[in-house]
Amino acid sequence: MDIFSLIAEGKIREAMNNGEFDNLKGKGKPLKMEKLSGVPDDLRMSYKILKNSGYVPEEVQLKKEMLSLEDLISCCDDEKEIASLHRELTEKTIRYNQLMERRNLTKSKAYYAYKDKVADKFKL
Repeated sequence: MDIFSLIAEGKIREAMNNGEFDNLKGKGKPLKMEKLSGVPDDLRMSYKILKNSGYVPEEVQLKKEMLSLEDLISCCDDEKEIASLHRELTEKTIRYNQLMERRNLTKSKAYYAYKDKVADKFKL
């Protein structure tokens, strides 16, 4: 740590010992985390612009469509319609897998850690 960090830490500890932080608004409550808090600072504004413009990455859009097709298949009674929906689901699944493989996301530990959580977000 540099000298300024040490001075700042000392001042913070001193203020805590004096009780200067005891009456702060929201004390003891969890912090409200920004949705993009995990995105690096230099990319955060770009992500906000894309999000506000309604942009959705292709793999996310495909995953939404795949989940919708699965729901339609489970509710459908017509065999021809089910076969058509299965064909469409297979095409989207192949496209999704190709995208994930090309972006090397399937080799990422983070991908496997969050894959199910993301899928659950799309299910209503």
